[in-house]
Amino acid sequence: MTKEQKNDAIDQLSVELASANIFYLADTSELNAESTSKLRRNCFKQDVSLKIVKNTLLQKAMEKVEEKDFSQLYTVLAGPTSIMYSDTGNAPAKIIKEFRKKHDKPVLKAAYIEESIYIGDENLSTLCDIKSKEELIGEVIALLQSPVKNVVSALQSGKHTIAGLVKTLAERE
Repeated sequence: MTKEQKNDAIDQLSVELASANIFYLADTSELNAESTSKLRRNCFKQDVSLKIVKNTLLQKAMEKVEEKDFSQLYTVLAGPTSIMYSDTGNAPAKIIKEFRKKHDKPVLKAAYIEESIYIGDENLSTLCDIKSKEELIGEVIALLQSPVKNVVSALQSGKHTIAGLVKTLAERE
């Protein structure tokens, strides 16, 4: 790579990092071509972008982004690194966990989710349990609808009860 190509790669990475609220760093080394293709296919299906990056270029790009502090991630930038961009916080973690049922890799190095940093593969199950924005909104809507449904069903069942009570009273006389 020429110096100009490296600078272009750093610029492109820094723009991607500045705009990304969620990304994962993983070690995908030792995967053969077939396994790598399967991983890329799984990522594509879940709207996750997977790229292999050079650690030095990634660190320079991270240093270039002024709005965010990535300094905690510098320690994991050793060995082969892949970066997974996503709009959903738990999507890359679920992909990694599912893929590792049949393979030893990828290994989670770190994750950056909405300004929170998770370092180490032991955080994978925690990251899988993070709810996406859509899941949280769905739960809030369900909670808000629950009392209304109870009132409506009570009112609907009450009309039958009142009608039955009036009918019973009328039959007694």
